Amino acid sequence: MGCVKSKEAGVQEKVTKTDPGPSFQQGHYVRDPTGANGRGWLGTPSQHGEGCPGNSLAADSGDNVVLALYDYEAMHAGDLSFQKGEQLKVLEKLGEWWQAQSLATGCEGFIPSNYVARADSLETEEWFFKGISRKDAERQLLGPRNVIGSFMIRDSETTKGCYSLSVRDGDDLQGSTVKHYKIRTLDSGGFYISPRSNFNTLQELVQYYKGQSDGLCQKLTYPCCVPKPQKPWEKDAWEIPRESLRLERKLGAGQFGEVWMGESKGEAAGRKMEVMVEEEG
Repeated sequence: MGCVKSKEAGVQEKVTKTDPGPSFQQGHYVRDPTGANGRGWLGTPSQHGEGCPGNSLAADSGDNVVLALYDYEAMHAGDLSFQKGEQLKVLEKLGEWWQAQSLATGCEGFIPSNYVARADSLETEEWFFKGISRKDAERQLLGPRNVIGSFMIRDSETTKGCYSLSVRDGDDLQGSTVKHYKIRTLDSGGFYISPRSNFNTLQELVQYYKGQSDGLCQKLTYPCCVPKPQKPWEKDAWEIPRESLRLERKLGAGQFGEVWMGESKGEAAGRKMEVMVEEEG
């Protein structure tokens, strides 16, 4: 929830926001396929970034180095622009906005934390979806931008520390569906879906099943395609500038103020939300 302060006709207003949640569809698990029943940008410094020496920095190691999962163009003074694949060193974590330095340009500024992942983690793989539920995996894979064979690997909901492979399947008669395969682990640290095919890493597993289905419903084609995540609200963000919102219609009123349906302006134009306007006399 965020608030915005401004003054109009001697009245100070605060605006708060709420967002809707996702919808879901269905899919199902399938048996072991071998069982009896089936189976860098090195760009110019950000206009808003701070401290841009123009020289690349040596990459650090550890949790403080992250990899950009998407492009980001600075929206506010103090933000740091970056492109997908760029490495950044996290200087300080401040809620949803982190202060970071580009290892390519040396520039410093704030970055949205949901646009990056730790450089040595599975989250940098386009096909890995951390913390996503089976229902949400189905909803995303059945989206219009995905095709037969689109896939993702996600954390298992039933077995902590294990993974599941979700694959879009279908034909002209039955339409599209999503099938799920348990990825089991070996004592030696490897992975397998079928006992006859073992892999040292999940990357090796993905590469193998891109070449042949070997008991899966489909060969793996493309990682699940999803829209770029919404940017977090401003760093101060319980308060949103009043001028960045357009109030459309009043929804109700209560002890703490009025609730309106609003629409954002500027960079995030068109994003609708419920906002609370609190008057302080």
